[in-house]
Amino acid sequence: MSGTAARFGRAAFGRRGADPLPPAAMAAPAAAPPDPAPAAPLTGPAAAAAGLRAACLARLDPAAFADSTPERLQADVERLVAEIADENRIQLNGREQRLLAIELVDDMVGLGPLEPLLDDESITDIMVNGPDRVFVERGGKLVLSAARFRDTSHVNNVAQRIASAVGRRVDESSPMVDARLADGSRVNIIFPPLALNGACISIRKFSRRRITFDTLVAKGSVTAQMARILKIGAAARLNVIISGGTGAGKTTLMNAMSQMIDPGERIITVEDAAELQLQQPHVVRLETRPPNLEGRGEVTQRDLVRNALRMRPDRLIVGEVRGAEAFDMLQAMNTGHDGSMSTIHANTTRDAVMRIENMVQMGQANLPLRAIRTQIVSAVDLILQLERMRDGSRRVTQVTEVIGLEGDVVVMNDIFQFEYDGENPDGSLRGHYKVSRARPGFAARLQYFNLDRAWAAALDEVPAP
Repeated sequence: MSGTAARFGRAAFGRRGADPLPPAAMAAPAAAPPDPAPAAPLTGPAAAAAGLRAACLARLDPAAFADSTPERLQADVERLVAEIADENRIQLNGREQRLLAIELVDDMVGLGPLEPLLDDESITDIMVNGPDRVFVERGGKLVLSAARFRDTSHVNNVAQRIASAVGRRVDESSPMVDARLADGSRVNIIFPPLALNGACISIRKFSRRRITFDTLVAKGSVTAQMARILKIGAAARLNVIISGGTGAGKTTLMNAMSQMIDPGERIITVEDAAELQLQQPHVVRLETRPPNLEGRGEVTQRDLVRNALRMRPDRLIVGEVRGAEAFDMLQAMNTGHDGSMSTIHANTTRDAVMRIENMVQMGQANLPLRAIRTQIVSAVDLILQLERMRDGSRRVTQVTEVIGLEGDVVVMNDIFQFEYDGENPDGSLRGHYKVSRARPGFAARLQYFNLDRAWAAALDEVPAP
């Protein structure tokens, strides 16, 4: 119940309970899509629990629980389950009745069978591929969980509940949506007819504990020396692009770096689905808006970036650059908004530069390539590359300085470059970092913030390969 209350809050009870699932759908599961391992017919205690669930749903009055606290709602439903079990002589012990009551409450005000997975701190991703195919990621590895939905209607109801909680909709006419949970977890939903086997829900969870560089060092994502370098870069207001694939840890690293921002600075974030968890007191969060049913009212990231530049930001943080807003982001970095950060999908730091070039051309087709590259080298100081390794770990594999242009070529220098050495007996990967101690092109910036000696000292701590 604590997880449900944290995600939806007390005010959500009446709104969630006012539109319960039809009892018929609860009592008699519809035929599931073809599956390699079809579920066996319910017998024994499972059949008794299904019958008791249907009887409880027929007796539940959502209006009566509209103003209930989580604790009171749980207690009331437990009493109702026990009462109906006694009336119908359904043989379920106290533990089974309590678990059924929790399941009913989660369906009324939460996300049904996903609630235990959301409360499990060891799970980082939840992927619903159908009523009987719920996968989770633990320790970087995907496994099939024991969570099950009753039928496809149950999956659809949970998906629509997530979307409506952030003012969005998902159905056959609008079959794709990005949303978020109240705790910041990112959600993507895709409905039929685009999803051939039924609605699919993908949830990227975020740790409830504050992620710091010490946490990343403990997990092996960065070394202590690299963490010190990145802290100095954030404190010196270097413009940083964080690159990597899906699930590589880009947002987590950005949250960690943001902790070095001075509390007196005004930060404006622009995101498709708000997921950054900044700790500073002066943060303005902006989020895009999809078009309405008539196809009007859409607000894109580019619109928000342009508007953010009029809001007197000290730093501008764009959650993810994936289109023409890349040009406006470069403009912001080049016009006094030092210390800005953004993420991008790319395989290497060199590829990240090419991706930025391509995205700028999406909105400025007539801009010469050399002019675009000049903007990039003038705006971007550091590019960080993250990778999810085959052993499930997430690691910063490159820290690259953007130096300048030589002819039409962007000159870059890898300050840190991870080199693979082999595999340990437990299956984990081992390697070392090749380190460049060359004087950086932003040395004057480091000196301005009195951090030049700290930068040099941090690099000297790393043993030469």
